[in-house]
Order: sequence, then C-alpha cells, then structure tokens
Amino acid sequence: MENREDARLVYADIIDHPHHRSLTRAHMPMGDRAAQFSAYDALAGYFDMIAEEERFTDEEVQLDENALALLNEKLALIADRIEDGVHPRIRFTVFVPDERKSGGRYEQVTDTVYQIDGVHRRVVLDSRVGRGGQRKTLDISRIVAIRGDTVDGLEESQ
Repeated sequence: MENREDARLVYADIIDHPHHRSLTRAHMPMGDRAAQFSAYDALAGYFDMIAEEERFTDEEVQLDENALALLNEKLALIADRIEDGVHPRIRFTVFVPDERKSGGRYEQVTDTVYQIDGVHRRVVLDSRVGRGGQRKTLDISRIVAIRGDTVDGLEESQ
C-alpha cells in the first residue's frame, strides 16, 4: 500500500476557509458559469475528418487503345455534324477528380454540343455557367463514354 499523506493535513491551512466572494462584482449564477465552457469543442473538426475518410472515391479507369479510338471517332463525327450546322444532344460520361483526395467520381453530362475544340482538347457545351455566362466545357481526356443518336451507330458497326 502506498504511503499517502492525509489531504486534511496537507491543506489544513486553507481547507476550512470560506469561499471568496467579490465585493465589487455580482455573483455569477451557476448556469452562466457552466455556459461559458459549453462552446469549447475539444474535438472540433474531428467528425468532419472521419466523414471525409469514410467518403469513397472511384479510381480513374485507363481506357485501352480501342476504346480511345472509338471515342475519337465519335468526337470526329460530332465535329462533322457541327460543321454541317447541326448541334447534337449528347450524353458524356466524365471522370471528375476529387478536390481533397485521390480518385474522383464519374458523372453523366447530357447537353447540346456547341463545339469540339481540338486545340485546347475540350468539348464546349451549349449550357452556360457563372456570371459571365461562359459555356460549360469538358476535358476530352476525362471523357470515358459518349452516347447519343448521332454516335450510337459507331459501336454497332465495330
């Protein structure tokens, strides 16, 4: 058994003194005393961090040469239609990288194609975003599938 000193002996000089009360300030009610500590959150951000770790992301699929060739054919066909004055409505499946962790998610974007910009390697859509009203764009390197009446016949012929 440990050799402990009796607390009443150690603190005998202060143990029976009355609790100090200010003569110039009003006594704070017990509820208010407790409330001043309630805003303290020792685990601030912890639960957000856990939720972020639990959030799943998909890995980006690397397409083989045949799939890339098919996508290029489809983009060329869409570009030809646009040259003819027809702006087809197309559904793209696009990989969107995650801003916080590796991986991302796949999204389907259905819109009318305004232009195929080969120089900047992007598809310019008819929809506009933001205050400036700039057209939405898709990075061609992130496109994994293209569907629509204009291009669906290419898959059947291969």
